[in-house]
Amino acid sequence: MISTWVSAIVMLVAFVNGVRNEDDIQLCAKVQTPRSVVPLGSPVTATCVIRDDCPLVIGQAVHIEWRLGDRFLPSSPVASESSRVSKVVIPSFNYTREFLTCCVQASPIQIVGGVEIRAGYPPPAPQNLSCQTNLTTPNTLTCEWAPGEQDTYFLTKYTLHTHIWDSNESHAYNLQPGVHRYTIPRSDFVLFSDMDIYVKAVNELGEATSAHITLEPVSAAKFDQPRILKVEVVPRRYGCLKLSWCLSQHQAWMHNFHLSLEVRLKTADSSQWSEPILVIRARPMRPVDQCRLLHGTQYLAQIRVRYKQSPWSEWSSSQSGVTLESAPTGRLDSWMKVSWDHMRKQLNIHLLWKPSKQFRANSQNVSYIVSLQRVGRVCSTAGNSCAFQLTGRPKKVYLSAVNAAGKSPLTEVPIYLPKARAPISELTAIPRDDTSLLVQWKSQISPSLTDYVVEWRPLLKTDRSFIQFEIADRNQSSLTITGSFEPYKPYGISVYPRFKDGIGLPQTVNAYSRQKAPSVVPKMRIKNTWKSHIELTWDEIPLDHRNGIIQSYKVIYWDKKGLVNVVNADLEERRVILKDLNIMSVYEAFLMVSTLSGSRNGSTIHFEMEPFDAVAIVMIVTASGVGFSLLIIFIVMTCFSNHKRLKGRFWPSVPDPANSSIKRWSSDSSRDTHTSLDNDEPNPIYLSHLSFLDLSMKLNKKDDDLWLNSGEDTSDLGDSICGSPFIPGYSGSNSDSVPYATVIFSGACTNPPPKEPHHVYLRSESTQPLLETEESFSPKCYQNMAADGITTEQCFFGSCHNIGPEEGTDSVILWDDFPFLRALAMNDTEND
Repeated sequence: MISTWVSAIVMLVAFVNGVRNEDDIQLCAKVQTPRSVVPLGSPVTATCVIRDDCPLVIGQAVHIEWRLGDRFLPSSPVASESSRVSKVVIPSFNYTREFLTCCVQASPIQIVGGVEIRAGYPPPAPQNLSCQTNLTTPNTLTCEWAPGEQDTYFLTKYTLHTHIWDSNESHAYNLQPGVHRYTIPRSDFVLFSDMDIYVKAVNELGEATSAHITLEPVSAAKFDQPRILKVEVVPRRYGCLKLSWCLSQHQAWMHNFHLSLEVRLKTADSSQWSEPILVIRARPMRPVDQCRLLHGTQYLAQIRVRYKQSPWSEWSSSQSGVTLESAPTGRLDSWMKVSWDHMRKQLNIHLLWKPSKQFRANSQNVSYIVSLQRVGRVCSTAGNSCAFQLTGRPKKVYLSAVNAAGKSPLTEVPIYLPKARAPISELTAIPRDDTSLLVQWKSQISPSLTDYVVEWRPLLKTDRSFIQFEIADRNQSSLTITGSFEPYKPYGISVYPRFKDGIGLPQTVNAYSRQKAPSVVPKMRIKNTWKSHIELTWDEIPLDHRNGIIQSYKVIYWDKKGLVNVVNADLEERRVILKDLNIMSVYEAFLMVSTLSGSRNGSTIHFEMEPFDAVAIVMIVTASGVGFSLLIIFIVMTCFSNHKRLKGRFWPSVPDPANSSIKRWSSDSSRDTHTSLDNDEPNPIYLSHLSFLDLSMKLNKKDDDLWLNSGEDTSDLGDSICGSPFIPGYSGSNSDSVPYATVIFSGACTNPPPKEPHHVYLRSESTQPLLETEESFSPKCYQNMAADGITTEQCFFGSCHNIGPEEGTDSVILWDDFPFLRALAMNDTEND
């Protein structure tokens, strides 16, 4: 636009400064140059000739100057001021377009002539000429090329030239400037005849021609996607598949031509295609066999085709097929975890396995069997792990893979209990990317060390099927584990050393493939407050909300003055104590939780430090002192009091059964001690403990011998079955009394008394003495009193050697010596 305006101004000025005649208008000067279009950077020469009749120079000296655009150029040394001709030389013209003008010195300077000079580059030769035939309807041949990277600053026109050798027919196709592609119609080429093709580029500075290519149009055709009709098993040939295929509908007419075919395969559980397998001279509708494949494995197949050196077609859609099955081969890598159940006396075993590099399942449906040599099968599953229990101490189990065609060789798995060997140390797990972790450890090398087992599992999933493992060589100290690790989810990684005779203790760490700030922050609570201190605590963040390994807990707090303090908390305790706080000041605080990849702040809490209340503390101390003094006074008064009822409540009087009688038991002293406030009957008879045991049958001699010879403790016979007849409302054992004897009746206590009552009087073997002098006064042998007054001696405890009733002794003396029997006599009298 600027150059156009400059040209218009030059023409206008030249017109104004020209000489007008009747026939034409002549300019005052004429500027001549050999070429107005020059290569960029080349020298330019121009000459300015002023006419004699130019009104600007008539009758005066002429001084000519040159301008290039708005810059003055020095005049040529050959120019003479006395003449009206000037010459200028530009050593290097570095403008793509500029005006060169001739001026004369006047008032002001006048432009008398000028010329526009354009500069650029000649066209480069077109590059990368290629042509491709389209065999769809209609057939066409499309050629394209690259114009070159250099800008010529001129419009460049391209012409596509073709020559058919068989018919000696030539064609030229002119293209618009800037177009680098042209499609030749079907009428201008022959599919099976060679053609010579090239491109010519032309601009104002010259022309250039591309390299010639010779091609057969059909050989330059890119075929449509072929189609796989079906994938079949080759009968009686393991590891082979047969592919039937055809061309698309538009190229179906070429079914008799030999084409090049490429086949690529992959297993159904793989994401990586195999290297393409080339099949030469393949013909459509003729199957192609692919062998050396895995047995009993599902494959996906794709094909592509081309004719001679034509471009390859796009890959076809996938079709699947399964090779013939055979028995599994190779061994399985296994990992066994064993624990001993002491309660049930059995081994709890969790066995995991996976295919080794040499293992081949050779089937789509494979199961695994765990067996013992003599017991047989203990587990059968289609998974990769099994949990079972074994009794005894078996030394090994056997693992095998089974399919419809057979069974793999047995893999022997020894059973080892954990041993307290030197554990792994300095275990770390560093994420390498989102799908892998680098596990590193240190361990003491032992001659019996065989290898290491690296085990990992997602901590948020409890199912054992998610456990995975890898086996590392004994000389390794690191291993990269790969898998579908979820970001922000925790994984537990353990390393176990395996020895020839057992499994060492593991080391475990938690790891994340990627971390970020925690999803939640626990709320702080005020636990304790004293003086100028306050204790804050919070709960643990749930595992599924941590999003990484917690690195720090920080409590940030400040008061009204704005002084900010930061306190780091222990990761395990999850509490802090803020010290030296100002009394009567309101504080604000929040908790910040950080992982390796981010931090999150919790909600803000407010708390105020109240002043210490000394008066309240004095009152509490005073009240406590008064209460303690009253307690001491009560204890002293109780100990030294002479009030019988009060002393009886704390120190009851226990009579000596061996040196007492019913009358003496019911004395005033005994009555004062055990008087019931609710009983109006005066002087009731109370026994310390007297219980009755009814026997449904009369004791025979065998029973008597059993009682006599029994060495068991009979103190429990003191518990009453029917209750004591002497204590109203009494039932069972009295917790305040000390049982020392049991009387056994031959009949129920509720039945009428028999004519010949039979009583057995047993003394308790309790080790608790009734009185301090019990041992010296208690008799060592008791006697049974029959109805006829005849005494039969029986010894239930103690020694009875040479001890018996003296002849002529009155039975009354016996009743006085045995107060319980006296009581029985009284009871029988009342019943009569």
